[in-house]
Amino acid sequence: MYAVVSTGGKQYRVEAGNELIVERVAGDAGSTITFDRVLLVGDGEAVTVGTPTVAGATVSGTVLGEALGPKLIVFKFKQKATYRRKNGHRQHLTRIRIDEISAGGKKSKPAAADEPAKAEKAEKAEKTTATEKKAETAGKKPARRTTAKAKAKADAGDASAASDEAKPKRTRKPAAKKAEESETAEE
Repeated sequence: MYAVVSTGGKQYRVEAGNELIVERVAGDAGSTITFDRVLLVGDGEAVTVGTPTVAGATVSGTVLGEALGPKLIVFKFKQKATYRRKNGHRQHLTRIRIDEISAGGKKSKPAAADEPAKAEKAEKAEKTTATEKKAETAGKKPARRTTAKAKAKADAGDASAASDEAKPKRTRKPAAKKAEESETAEE
């Protein structure tokens, strides 16, 4: 079962067990809050749309705590005048966990209390695999690149022809030779 709730001038689609962040609502951490403005209730194929709200439908949740939104910069200025004003703003928000959705005598509670525990176990397993991978890669040193000069030094015992092959070919001529060639071309 899910519902669409209106609070703080915004609409949220919620299910039992979801956590959401809404505009600041009066209430201390741990207190219960009830949303009366339920705009829609869906239960499988049956969807009830309110006009504007669904009669008798409520959504209850627990306040988890308060938080601040991202910092917004408000910058005002006027052209051709020395007028500049810079202000910052952080919106006050409230974190809420939805406990129950009730409509028309039906109540929907979170699927199981074991789901959060399973989610935590999965997160721990992911973290341990990530740390194991980091430990494996930390033990290995990256492969060292060998330059053409290093190869030539290593092959110094070989014939001089072998060391010439190890040197990279020049793709362009030195600048001094170009100047001489341009002089000879002009004459």
